[in-house]
Amino acid sequence: MKTTTIDEGSIQLPSGPFPASLAQLHRAREADAFPVSWTRTRDDHYSVLAHWPGEHPYFIPVHGHRYDPLLVTETMRQATLLVLHAGYGVPMGHHFLLAELQFTCRMNRLAIDDGPGEVEVQVVCSDVERARGHVSRLRVDMVVRRAGSTVATGVILGRIVGPEAYRRIRGDRGVPGFEVPRTPPVTASLVGRSRPEDVLLSPTPQDRLWQLRVDTGHPVLFQGEKDHVPGMLLLEAARQAAELATPSRPFVPSSGRVSFQRYAEFGTPCWIRAHVLPASRAGTTGITITGSQDDGAVFLAELSPALPPADER
Repeated sequence: MKTTTIDEGSIQLPSGPFPASLAQLHRAREADAFPVSWTRTRDDHYSVLAHWPGEHPYFIPVHGHRYDPLLVTETMRQATLLVLHAGYGVPMGHHFLLAELQFTCRMNRLAIDDGPGEVEVQVVCSDVERARGHVSRLRVDMVVRRAGSTVATGVILGRIVGPEAYRRIRGDRGVPGFEVPRTPPVTASLVGRSRPEDVLLSPTPQDRLWQLRVDTGHPVLFQGEKDHVPGMLLLEAARQAAELATPSRPFVPSSGRVSFQRYAEFGTPCWIRAHVLPASRAGTTGITITGSQDDGAVFLAELSPALPPADER
């Protein structure tokens, strides 16, 4: 039998927990910052503790009284930023360019009344590349656990660039604070919203085609000055498009994959199109949503819904 010798001097004890700051999470308000602390458990492995609020003005409950899956993905995004800044020492002035997000949620374990909204995000980083002394690219695998049970898993792929490289990438479009004329929203209730200001789509004459609606003054979607439309906003727009494309029942994305090809700019219309896939044997209907601008692809989202609980069917 093959045995492995462990060099006791190489074993690292966990370091932490350390508190998470708003700056490390790229958030301006405590109410929208979900990770609260982080611990390095070993090289490239981290544990991030987070708190989900029972009530939030934007991440509203779904399927009766369950946490919104997009609250889960936002927690994953913030946990990634925290690990980059706190765990790997990426300076605050550097930019994280999200390339792909994958997620799967177990909706039956996301009930809000099933105890406190305390979760642990187990983070494993791999394919870590470095340039000029800093992390420049990586893959982040995450498992979200609540009361000892797995409630979600996810993967984030992205790269990190410094301020000078970012300015070269953005060119004359890297000007924050751009005011975007707001187009009229679709009816809020049709996209699972109660407030018009949370509606991210405007109607067009074409079936299953909408114009992205951007409000740079939105208190949750825009925190700090931005020079492009955030990926968080594009994911919610994709969810709203899926809701409109399947009007027979609410669309809650329990799993999905979103890839980002380029930035969505402020100064020109961005078009959101939905394509409904054939129903599966389980009776669910997946949706593919694309975003395009100036005849170029911005993002591709593939979302699959969760069936509502039995008592809601």
